[in-house]
Amino acid sequence: MTQTSEPQPKISLAQSSPTVGALRERDGALEWSGRQETVRIEPWGPDAVRVRARLGGPVLQDLPGALLPEAPGAGCTVKIEGGRGRLTVGSLTAEIDAEGLVRFLRTDDGGELLAEERAHFWWPGPRLYTAVGNGHHRLEQRFAAYDDERLYGLGQHQHGRLDQKGLVVDLVQRNAEVGIPVLTSSRGYTLLWNNPAIGRVELAYNGTRWVADSARQIDYWITAGDPAAGQRRYSAVTGRTPMLPEWAAGFWQSKLRYRTQEELLEVAREYRRRGLPLSAIVCDFFHWTHLGEWRFDPKEWPDPAAMVRELEELGVKLVVSVWPSVSPLSENHPVMEQRGLFIGTQYGPLAHADWPDKEVASTVQVAFYDATNPEAREFVWSRIKENYLDPYGITAFWLDACEPELKPGFPENLRYWAGPGLEVGNLYPAENSRAFHEGLLAAGEQEVITLNRSAWAGSQRHGAALWSGDIGTDFATLRRQIAAGLNTALSGIPWWNTDIGGFHGGDPQDAAYREVMVRWFQFGALSPLMRLHGFREPGMPLGPEMTGGPNEVWAYGEKAGAVLERYLRLRERLRPYVLEVMREAHEEGLPVMRPLFLEFPGDGACWSVDDAYLLGRDLLVAPVLEAGATDRTVYLPEGARWTDAWTDAVYEGGGAVTVDAPLERIPLFLRDGAVLPVREP
Repeated sequence: MTQTSEPQPKISLAQSSPTVGALRERDGALEWSGRQETVRIEPWGPDAVRVRARLGGPVLQDLPGALLPEAPGAGCTVKIEGGRGRLTVGSLTAEIDAEGLVRFLRTDDGGELLAEERAHFWWPGPRLYTAVGNGHHRLEQRFAAYDDERLYGLGQHQHGRLDQKGLVVDLVQRNAEVGIPVLTSSRGYTLLWNNPAIGRVELAYNGTRWVADSARQIDYWITAGDPAAGQRRYSAVTGRTPMLPEWAAGFWQSKLRYRTQEELLEVAREYRRRGLPLSAIVCDFFHWTHLGEWRFDPKEWPDPAAMVRELEELGVKLVVSVWPSVSPLSENHPVMEQRGLFIGTQYGPLAHADWPDKEVASTVQVAFYDATNPEAREFVWSRIKENYLDPYGITAFWLDACEPELKPGFPENLRYWAGPGLEVGNLYPAENSRAFHEGLLAAGEQEVITLNRSAWAGSQRHGAALWSGDIGTDFATLRRQIAAGLNTALSGIPWWNTDIGGFHGGDPQDAAYREVMVRWFQFGALSPLMRLHGFREPGMPLGPEMTGGPNEVWAYGEKAGAVLERYLRLRERLRPYVLEVMREAHEEGLPVMRPLFLEFPGDGACWSVDDAYLLGRDLLVAPVLEAGATDRTVYLPEGARWTDAWTDAVYEGGGAVTVDAPLERIPLFLRDGAVLPVREP
């Protein structure tokens, strides 16, 4: 059905153009066309709409993006009158005027949630298309700024800010910088920029601007509601995370790196001898014959079957590192090159990067499998299945360097199966995790989890856990991880962790670093996932023989080690609660690590708390983030009564309290009489 708009009102020449566009209802959507541009607004789940805009033709249907192919059902009404069109879906109303200017309103009271804004009264308007050739444009989408607005999400970044208003954030994948283009606003909306193009978002005080450096159309999704409602709606349209495997809720032991089968097994045995909980241990990089052969080197790992059997007897899961890079020395390189399974370049040979490999004195030029290519995903999974899953039953994988780690990082030079690098580059880590998710399910496995160094919108539906990358080892870095984790949680990724103690260095014999480790370990024990990792001193140069210093809980001395052991046991006691919260993530799309305002949106003070969080609904966590600190001031949200989990002191919410925080204690508070086994029996 097509409903043509009635005669349009006159337009002032002081506006961006005197052209009046045409409004129509088409297939349950609202469309505007004018100046060779088409804008389509359609319902996309309850209380949500999807907006697409394209210059030079109708909107395209099959471009890469994060939204699931089918929108959840939602009734809507479309009304066109007075030169204005309105589409209402539950609590959200989208309005477009005669000139194609879009606003989003609360349905109940007509209040403005978000509105497009012209860059200038004459030109350009709120949407700008600058041709870059071959039907692609540099795209800009402008919205108004609001003085009282706070903005959260956008993936994982190391700038240390929870509220990202005022920042410019690159939409690109780098080690420790993960671009996931979804924003939660204090004004009551959540917005997904449904575009994997390289670009940026500018959250300025004179306007918000989303930029794609080269793409074919504007595409975004918006829903109305408080942050919790936004998370439920967003996860419904991009995919909910699977249920976390029970073992993954425990403690993961890792270091850079265990060089041999015996070395790794001896660490697992020592945890058993000491009576310490251990759920997983990681076999890191260079365990392979050659990079891109995806199999154990028999000189260092002579009997993986026996290793896996012994670990299973100890109740420990083996997690194996898998990289997307392929050495020219690999047996897989010739066939992959012949079949076109590598990332190419716009001008020149395959995409390459320098990397060390075995049996060669210098670095080699490694290629990268193209995870956006279904055939390439199938090929890589076939190697994983043949070399890890089928012979040894290994089902847990660490997908490292999956940005992918190209040096230098010039996405404009890359050519993927899914499209040019500038248009689809951010998609890679999600497609990489997809290869393992689909492969494991096809093999009949019920539990899927991969540990990833990068992610994009929708990665969670592939069972992708994210960690915060190769970061520093001081208190300032620890402090920044709180905001990084909370913004990741608001970007739809509920499975998140850091390298406990940081990655780059850290001397286990240094008293100052031992304090950092203790405080970080406490934070790690109260994170969605708990994993100890790092490249400890003394380190070695990058290469197949490298390893770092010891990184087990007993490596940090008797005093610090006793505290670490205490928090290992705390994590073990809390595992049932963690799994209960993980089920909420799986079934409802709510994050595990929650900013205070997610549970208490009506408490204005909660929107600025960036040094504490809720683990699930009932446990408030306030990590100690300064050297030498022995107390901690914590804001307790209004509308609940809070019990100090260590002392049983009870506080009414709505103010800050200062509590003791000696080295062995992280401040924890229980909500409204909740009972959790924090203290040892």
